Amino acid sequence: MSSLSPTNPSTTALSVRPGRPLTGAIRVDGSKNAALPLIAAAAVTSRTVHVERIPRSTDVQVMLALLREMGHVVTKPVSSSDDLQPLEADKVDVTAPSHPNHVPDLRAAATIRASYYLVPVLLQASGRASMPWPGGCSIGDRGMDQHFKVYEQFGDKVRVREDGYEIRRASGPVGRVTVDLPFRSRGASVAAVLRAAVADCPLTLRNPNTSPEFSTVLAALGTAGWEVSPGTELIHLTPPATRPGAPLTWEIPGDKIEAATLACAVAATGGRGLIEGIVGADVGPVVAALRGLGILVESQAEAMYVQADPRTFTGRPLRAVASLDPAGLDADFEPPLMALALGMPGAHLFSDAINPGRHGNLLAQLGRLGATIEPLTPTECRLTGPQRLTGATVDATDIRTGSALLIAALTAHGTTVLRGLNQLRRGHADLPAKLRSLGADITEVSR
Repeated sequence: MSSLSPTNPSTTALSVRPGRPLTGAIRVDGSKNAALPLIAAAAVTSRTVHVERIPRSTDVQVMLALLREMGHVVTKPVSSSDDLQPLEADKVDVTAPSHPNHVPDLRAAATIRASYYLVPVLLQASGRASMPWPGGCSIGDRGMDQHFKVYEQFGDKVRVREDGYEIRRASGPVGRVTVDLPFRSRGASVAAVLRAAVADCPLTLRNPNTSPEFSTVLAALGTAGWEVSPGTELIHLTPPATRPGAPLTWEIPGDKIEAATLACAVAATGGRGLIEGIVGADVGPVVAALRGLGILVESQAEAMYVQADPRTFTGRPLRAVASLDPAGLDADFEPPLMALALGMPGAHLFSDAINPGRHGNLLAQLGRLGATIEPLTPTECRLTGPQRLTGATVDATDIRTGSALLIAALTAHGTTVLRGLNQLRRGHADLPAKLRSLGADITEVSR
């Protein structure tokens, strides 16, 4: 099998062995975390939106399938089939339905966390959103309370059921709405903006999320005629004065998390690599962390070059603390940095209070490889490197644990078998193939 060919979807496990340092150039996919809210934004514009750089990860494919079930037209610009094939197009056209499906089958929404982005789409189509509880990675309680409060600010009625929730759209016009978030929730920020788009009303959003994934949605609405006044503390949105019907073209930014994962894998193996297709500013916190460890990183507008040389390692402690603050460390950066730190000299601290169950997954699996990591609290831990890891059978219990295990396995002595690839594929179309293209010894096995 070619090193660049996608992993067989039926493959359930990978065999990973240490080898030579990873070297070469690789281009990341579009960002899953940016694609999911952007697809929902496309669905509420009432115009055809041409979305480019669609990642082929499972969660994004489920989102597109749910839109089709709701009656939206989701097509590839060039296609030999009416069906959207998961391993083909990276471009789709999204068009609002002329006849929405008022009773869509949304059971698949329970398999992804981002299903809540579809609530404004349903409210626009039929005035009612009846959804199962979101699924996705099992990494602790990530409730919907802030989302519900956002909708209540618009006058919507929220009803919670044991198997899900229902939101009914407010009757009558909605004037200016002010939403004051108690913390910088990305999901609640997107909910507020998309709900304003559906209501066609001005919005003031206080304490907004400042991630590039949310900024991408704001920029996209700007191309649709919305007046957007962004800021780190306050955002104002004003509806378009006119509504031209011309199609729009939006592009999903490169996956900063995949870029960070590849950078950590290159560094962990003592290699050198060029990672392309990113927005350089989006990986700033990772660049700073790697440089602090003594790893050479050159950050460019659309790429980053990474080179690891033990002679330049600093032995300084790494503090990887997940944060929602502007310029803070994205929580999804923490797992690959932890896998890298196991091989780096120094005493290192890690904290993720945003996803309180993640360490329960990650530390247990790294422990199977022989990692010694001291839990300080359920969300904080520390380790001292370098450590000697030994190959074992491990499980990708969630997306980021799976990618961190791949990094650790590349430095472990002996063979590691990584199971649970369905989790890894939810966030990455084929991360193993990208690592193979850089020289990683990764093969598919049946378990």
